[in-house]
Amino acid sequence: MDLNFFKNTRILDGGTGQELLSRGLEAKGTLWSANALLQDKYHDLLLNTHLDFIKAGAEVIVTATFATRRKRLKDNQIESKFEYLNQKAGKIAVKAKKIFSNILIAGGLPPQNITYEADRRNEKEITNNFKEQAKVLSPYVDFFYFDVLSSIKEIGCGIKAIKEFKKPYLIGIHISEGTNLPSGEKISDVKNVIDDQVLGVMLSCVSPENYEVNFTEVKNLGTPFGFKLNGFITTKPNTSFAENYLKSKTGNPTEILGKRKDLNPENMARIVEKFKDAGATILGGCCETSPSHIEAIARLK
Repeated sequence: MDLNFFKNTRILDGGTGQELLSRGLEAKGTLWSANALLQDKYHDLLLNTHLDFIKAGAEVIVTATFATRRKRLKDNQIESKFEYLNQKAGKIAVKAKKIFSNILIAGGLPPQNITYEADRRNEKEITNNFKEQAKVLSPYVDFFYFDVLSSIKEIGCGIKAIKEFKKPYLIGIHISEGTNLPSGEKISDVKNVIDDQVLGVMLSCVSPENYEVNFTEVKNLGTPFGFKLNGFITTKPNTSFAENYLKSKTGNPTEILGKRKDLNPENMARIVEKFKDAGATILGGCCETSPSHIEAIARLK
């Protein structure tokens, strides 16, 4: 694909996992969106969610693979389904692309250990995890998207892992609050690991307020930049999100992280317009952003 794709304003999809829950998906443990892949009865629900984001204006959809990492499947005693679930996510995304041939598919590569926390494991193990998932997704995707990563080490491992698949990548850095990644590193440190296959750098699953705090540093990276903004109250609860999520009664992250009531589509679009006018070209949503949010954002293009 064109490595300059994100130099022009582009619209990404929204929060597929949370949108599936709002449409009736049963979460089942901590499987979240992976349950839409595991159970045949939800396959059309996922396809229609992709299609509704596209109809709203999304030019890129992300595979529903945030919860199909090995660790999450192992936690739910279905690690044997790893290849099947990642393949199914790719195939359903391709079905959407066959209907809307102009869209691109991003192969979502999530944190390979715990969400919103830096992966402290050794680099070899992290790289192998990324490579296994990327290998399954590669036939179905136009590029890879490192989705909500919490350390520069993870990003570096991910870039190394996808080399053999010869596809570019988009980076989604997570910062729960303040200006440091959960690892303690700065956004600017990503310059130490990116190469000429980078399509852009975003902040992902962050609040609009926290994106604004970090806007200048992201802009100064010298690559196309933008965001996937969430509608959670926080991504840094008082106690470990991972520990509480395992005990969750509903399997819905909002049970722990909360849902904001002020970020309706119109308010979100007003916020996004400010960032767009200041130079952001990659505009999208994360958890709790619906097709209605994306439609409002797409009107800005």
